[in-house]
Amino acid sequence: MRIGIFGGTFDPVHYGHLLLAERCRELLSLDEVRLVPAGDPYHKDRDDVTPAKARAEMLEFATAGNPRFVVDRREIKRSGPSYTIDTLRELRSERPDDELYLLMGADSLADLPNWREPEEILELAVVVAVTRPGEEISQPDELAELWGGRSADRIRVVGLPLIELSSSDLRQRVCSGRSVRYMTPAAVTAYIEAQGLYEPAE
Repeated sequence: MRIGIFGGTFDPVHYGHLLLAERCRELLSLDEVRLVPAGDPYHKDRDDVTPAKARAEMLEFATAGNPRFVVDRREIKRSGPSYTIDTLRELRSERPDDELYLLMGADSLADLPNWREPEEILELAVVVAVTRPGEEISQPDELAELWGGRSADRIRVVGLPLIELSSSDLRQRVCSGRSVRYMTPAAVTAYIEAQGLYEPAE
């Protein structure tokens, strides 16, 4: 099987995330995309991150009805900071015959040399960088030079239609009482309202 791995905080998930996952699934002929909410994102202020259980539940609501999308909670269950390399090692051990594709935004690709064990990440998975219209990104052969000349076939670039959405903007909109309708699935909006997420502190 060809498996996509799309990790993130998903705080909250929105249509930009879902479109990225679906676009990669289609263009790369992926059998499934595993959306992996970070349990303890080491690169973010932990006090500002919504509890992992709520973020995973929003993902479940957002992907319900799509059998090709799987919410993978392994990083939530793992203690300590969430590192992509640990997730890839686990998946490779569980699925030794499958092809793994690590999906990420172009900004994350630029930062990949600073991730834990970037060379092994490229060994375990093909890295797929998703770009938006007008976004500049080096070609795969140029990017490969960052990791000592790793083969450029370990890096793919996929274009995504322009969609101006971000989780931080959705949180701010909810906090200020503005609508997030049509920015995230209706079931996620209902969950946010029912749980009182992102409301201003009293």
